[in-house]
Formats: sequence, structure tokens, C-alpha cells
Amino acid sequence: MTLLITPDLTAAQLRDLVQTVAAVPERWRNLVRHGGERHFACLHRDDAVEIWVVSWMPGHDTGFHDHDDSAAAILVADGAIREQRLAVGAPNVDRHFGAGQTFAVRPSDIHRVQHAGEVPSVTIHAYSPPLRRVGQYEVAPNGTLQRYTQNASEELKPIAT
Repeated sequence: MTLLITPDLTAAQLRDLVQTVAAVPERWRNLVRHGGERHFACLHRDDAVEIWVVSWMPGHDTGFHDHDDSAAAILVADGAIREQRLAVGAPNVDRHFGAGQTFAVRPSDIHRVQHAGEVPSVTIHAYSPPLRRVGQYEVAPNGTLQRYTQNASEELKPIAT
């Protein structure tokens, strides 16, 4: 019996991958859908990586989450997004990304992604290994941080409090 063991992609490989995908819009542009709900479509999935195209409109927000054991790279293909990293005992870290910009997310990072600006946005995400589950976060009334495990196939949204 032969076991196929596929190594996880590095942050640099994930960045290169989303940049390569973004450079050929005819491969993904047909997956873009702007409307009332955030739209996400899987462009590719294998044992090592999955690639998603996400369409954003004003008000769209993932809420704070982690990617469990998956690293990620996100490239803004159109428009702009805001990424916020959760900080304890300090203000959250806000970063804004416009078209052509890419950023990496480690599996341990707790962050949220939100649409920024007035025009629709499109992002390309690569995850390695492919997402199986995510952690969704909220600060409880007593001030403790609560993590809720969610299947990766479910849409990320802020937890209603």
C-alpha cells in the first residue's frame, strides 16, 4: 500500500498561487456574483489546497474567526476590503487592502474580513490544507472569549449577540 502525503503550501507559495490565479481573470470572473449576500465559489480543490472566489458588497462581514489548521493567502482582485486582527488588552489591528494587494493568514490568527468602500469587491483566497472547519469568536457578557467550531462549508458571519 502506498500512502500519498501531500505537504501543506507555505505562505509564500499561497501568495504566489493567488497572484497567478488573479492574473488570468477569464478563469474566475464567471464565478463573481454581487448581491444581497456575500457569494463564495470554489475554483479548485485538491488534497493540498483549495481556492475560492469571494464577492463582497457593502455591509458584508465574516465576523472574527480562525482557519483551524489551514494557512491562507488572500488577494484583492477588485475593490477593497478591511482586515481586522483581534487583539487582547489593546485596540484591534486594522488593515485595508485594495486591488492587487495580498496578505497571509496563519492558522492561529483570529481575524475578520469586511467589505470596504462603496464599490463591489472580489477576493481570491487559497487555503492549505483545504478548510475543514473554522473557529468563530465572540466576547461573552462576562468578558471571556468564546470559540465556536463551525463546518467550513457554512458561511462565516458575525455572531449575533
